[in-house]
Order: sequence, then structure tokens, then C-alpha cells
Amino acid sequence: MSGIDNLPSLASVIATHGLSARKSLGQNFLLDLNLTAKIARQAGDLTGCDVLEIGPGPGGLTRGLLASGARRVLAIEKDARCLPALAEIADAYPGQLQVIEGDALAIDPLAHLTPPIRVAANLPYNVGTELLVRWLTPKEWPPFWQSLTLMFQREVAQRIVAEPGSKAYGRLALLAQWRADARIVINLPPEAFTPPPKVSSAVVHLTALPEPRFPADAATLSRIVAAGFNQRRKMLRSSLKGIAPDIEDRLIASGIKPTERAEQVSLEQFCALARAVLQP
Repeated sequence: MSGIDNLPSLASVIATHGLSARKSLGQNFLLDLNLTAKIARQAGDLTGCDVLEIGPGPGGLTRGLLASGARRVLAIEKDARCLPALAEIADAYPGQLQVIEGDALAIDPLAHLTPPIRVAANLPYNVGTELLVRWLTPKEWPPFWQSLTLMFQREVAQRIVAEPGSKAYGRLALLAQWRADARIVINLPPEAFTPPPKVSSAVVHLTALPEPRFPADAATLSRIVAAGFNQRRKMLRSSLKGIAPDIEDRLIASGIKPTERAEQVSLEQFCALARAVLQP
């Protein structure tokens, strides 16, 4: 039996159900239940919360979330081979675990969740960034979630928390930090996983802000940031010339030198520019 519940070890579960990780699904399984419990704790106090989990696999993090006191866990799993193992967890936690088989990119989980809602997941590498962007760009803010506790490749995690002037700083950092507090809470080496990936991983915890950090129109900010970082080696007066014919004047009005490059510009300055661009 494991140390966090009365269910078998993850290694035993994987052997019993023949759950070899599939590269095509971006799977790398964490087998240390102490580690999955540690990740679950980073999601904060889960009592009274519904938790959305994407890609539970054999259920290591799922068990950590339930053992940490989550009111309910909604797990979305694309790999049908994992369903019997997840059903065993559901039996051990009656009424607390719902499993939906399918693609997380195609399923709207909100019909199955009751606020307050947190998201916690060891995200499959091949859909992780896309899901994060979706959660950060809803039509209305605040979003449905209070916090996101997500595992990524370490390189992606560093891009989420990056500061101006660093090589990792770009669109993902601005998107995350405009509407959330983001920090890396756990670093994981390849050998923590089965099979070991070729890269290190990290868990990022993002807490939704009640409103964006600085005022700006979301669509305008997105256009400016995309144009600036799509040609990040160019000066902004060149990379942003398609945004407005008098872009140099608007850059100066926003406190940005037209000769700066996107990676040198802070989130606050980008938001000021987004406001300036909309002025007559």
C-alpha cells in the first residue's frame, strides 16, 4: 500500500494495467506518490474546491489532490488504457472523482465543475502551452479558476516567469504576468519520471488577479506584443510600423524609446502603448 492512501503503488498500478507511457500522447509518468502529494500541496487549500486535472494518467497526482482534501476532482484523460486505474481511485473516494475520457482541447469542463475551482495538472507536453494560453485569455476576467498549478518543461516554465531583458522573456511571460502572479514552485529532474524525458521539468503556480495588472485592451495588447516579438531582433519602430503609421510618436508618448527591442520593454510599458495606440 502507498503512504498517502490504501491503494497500490503507482509502479504496481502501471504493471497491472499495462500502462507504458506513450510518446504520441506526451506522457511521462511520475511514480513517486510523495512527489505527487507535494505538487498537490502547491495548489493550496483544496478543501471546499473543485479541481480540474488534465492528463491524470495512472492517477498519481489525482490521488495527491484527493488525499489533500479536494472536494471533487474532474479528471480529463485521452488514453482509454488509464480508465480502469482511475476507476479504482474513484471507488476509493466515493463521489469525489469524475473521469471524462476525451481530448482536453475539445471538452468544456465548466458544466461539470462548481466554484471555487482550481486547476492542477502534470500537463502532457504536447498540449501544455496551448491549454495555458486558453486559461489566460478568456473573454471575461476574472476567469473560472482561482489558481493554476501546472507542470511544464523547465524551459516553458522559465518563459512564464521571465523578466524583461532575459532571453526567455516574451509573449508567454507578458500574457501570464498581465493577469496573474506566476512563480516556479518545484523543479524536477528527468529521472523523476518514467520514462525519463530529455529535459528537466518545473511546476508553476499561477494565481489569478482580480483584474489585469495594468489597464489595456486585450486584443490590442496581444497584437502589439505579437508584432514586437515576432521580429524580436528589430527595433520597435520597425517591428511595430504596421500597428500605426505614427508608431514612433506613440512609443515616445508611452515612455518607450523607438530604438528599443521588444525584450527590453516592461509589461507596464506595453500596456501603456496599447492604450496610446487606441487614442485618436
